[in-house]
Amino acid sequence: MFSDELEKISWEETTKAIYSKTEADVIRALGKSRCDVDDFMALISPAAEKFLEPMARLSKKYTEERFGRTMSMFIPLYITNSCTNSCVYCGFHISNPMARTILTPEEIENEYKAIKKLGPFENLLIVTGENPAKAGVPYIAKALNLAKPYFSNLKIEVMPLKTEEYAELVHHGLNGVICFQETYNKARYNVYHPRGMKSKFEWRVNGFDRMGQAGVHSIGMGVLIGLEDWRTDVTMMAYHLRYLQKHYWKTKYSVNFPRMRPAENEGFQPNVIMSDKELAQVTFAMRIFDHDVDISYSTREPANIRDHMASLGVTTMSAESKTEPGGYYTYPQALEQFHVSDERTAVEIEKALKALGREPVWKDWDASFDHVAQSHATAAAAR
Repeated sequence: MFSDELEKISWEETTKAIYSKTEADVIRALGKSRCDVDDFMALISPAAEKFLEPMARLSKKYTEERFGRTMSMFIPLYITNSCTNSCVYCGFHISNPMARTILTPEEIENEYKAIKKLGPFENLLIVTGENPAKAGVPYIAKALNLAKPYFSNLKIEVMPLKTEEYAELVHHGLNGVICFQETYNKARYNVYHPRGMKSKFEWRVNGFDRMGQAGVHSIGMGVLIGLEDWRTDVTMMAYHLRYLQKHYWKTKYSVNFPRMRPAENEGFQPNVIMSDKELAQVTFAMRIFDHDVDISYSTREPANIRDHMASLGVTTMSAESKTEPGGYYTYPQALEQFHVSDERTAVEIEKALKALGREPVWKDWDASFDHVAQSHATAAAAR
């Protein structure tokens, strides 16, 4: 499990190593065709700030070699804001006085129909708060079943599950799982997650192993920028990514760097502010570090940032997102988990991307591909 590997990596020593990187370290990393985590630390270090232009050119080169000029589009749907956790930065935390909603099957299907009217979305992300008693695996499985007639690619962002539960949801059409570790700083993790299942650091960080063991096709990772030193946190995520790629090599991976935005509780202020230039730096660094990883930007980011980065490393974007349960049809004025920054419609984002020379891709995966691959494997094994 990755928690065992993480015990061998010192947060303090890693931070020290990042900030001791020199311009020579950056130049050496830029000259390598394949980078290791030490090179990644050089590319996200303060010493690399002078090299953003060559980093951007290299990031663009690798992105277009691997992904062409495409942009995969998805949309999130929050089906409940019921949550038993006390995350100090989140609008859904249990102590926040707000109306709690768990959409009914009929309401969920109405949301699907409303989303299909916004644009030709085929990639859906189903999001819940963490309340396994009221919105657990059977509820999520029902939502997946209802989604299959409307969408070809289904992902979830829910509480970490058991291996067998992930495997069960795969049989209900699940293609991918997104989970944010929030921070890899174990010593301070419970400062931000004092109560609830999310307070269990090892359970959360090892959830990615359980996804891999269950054969989940796509795994999404992320840290919440604003809690701890972002350079150290994304380095720990780079270690985690390499570990997962080694152990679950059939799986596709994506990363995200969501910058903290105001939530409904308003009381928590970010400890760390990542500038737009630093967001670009970590994006370029991640692409240079891993040519194949999917890099995703959500509507947390402003339109101008998303447009600028669309040709320089980002390969997946959400569009016309609502972060309240049932926000597309059932409860359009409900409380949000966080505020959206890019408020353009899906049609407007599509036009903007095409003007930038990008081709929005609304469907890039189909379950039939897996069936074909499986039949080929079976035939090969029989020979």
